Amino acid sequence: MNCSALSENLLESELFGHVRGSFTGAIRNKVGRFEIADGGTIFLDEIADISPKIQVELLRVLQEKEFERVGDSTTKKVDVRVVTATNQDLSEKVRRGEFREDLYYRLNVMKIELPPLRKRREDIPLLTDYFLEKFNKKFNKEIRAVSDDVKKIFMNYPWPGNVRELEHALEHAFILCRQPVITVDHLPPELMNFNVKEISCRNDGKVNDVQAVIQALEKSAWNKTKAAMLLGISRRSIYRKIKEYNIVQAKTYK
Repeated sequence: MNCSALSENLLESELFGHVRGSFTGAIRNKVGRFEIADGGTIFLDEIADISPKIQVELLRVLQEKEFERVGDSTTKKVDVRVVTATNQDLSEKVRRGEFREDLYYRLNVMKIELPPLRKRREDIPLLTDYFLEKFNKKFNKEIRAVSDDVKKIFMNYPWPGNVRELEHALEHAFILCRQPVITVDHLPPELMNFNVKEISCRNDGKVNDVQAVIQALEKSAWNKTKAAMLLGISRRSIYRKIKEYNIVQAKTYK
């Protein structure tokens, strides 16, 4: 259940159910997710976004294993394992008074912290293969792989959007690609720019690849300031690189 996708009233109805006539539009009784999940597991995604009212009701389910449907006074008992997820710092929300402390500790029985994608890069090839299979079925295509350049970008890109960003990047590529292999030209702009800006940079931020400098210059039509911005270095540094690598702009004739 995605807790951030619904308003408070709709979420309450989805989780706990409602009886006919309990609110406008309630034309029949509805069984909630907790009742359906009795004896099993319910997964609540984006748990940090639930309102104070839902927090109170969820706390009661966790402590007493009971609830009432919206508009009903009959108490129902359930035995449900609750798994939650969030990309926010719940302990910080507790400190700011935005999340109940007692609910936080009820939920925080077994905590699993999933590192960001940039800290588990060994997963990227596996995820890439998974999304290739997924989107081949979705778009009815037969794209076999991504190019070596794309693999290199994927393994070096910081992925601020984590797995979802990787998924969306490949979906973007599938829309554009008309061949068996995805290349750099099929990637979203931020990854294409990263190919010039970062792919040959070391951890100290210094550009050490002559090809990266040439690509940046060509991409910016030999505008030194723009090329320096693409590479993430100063204008003075790119002049130094041009001199160091003896890079000369090729003359064009009409």
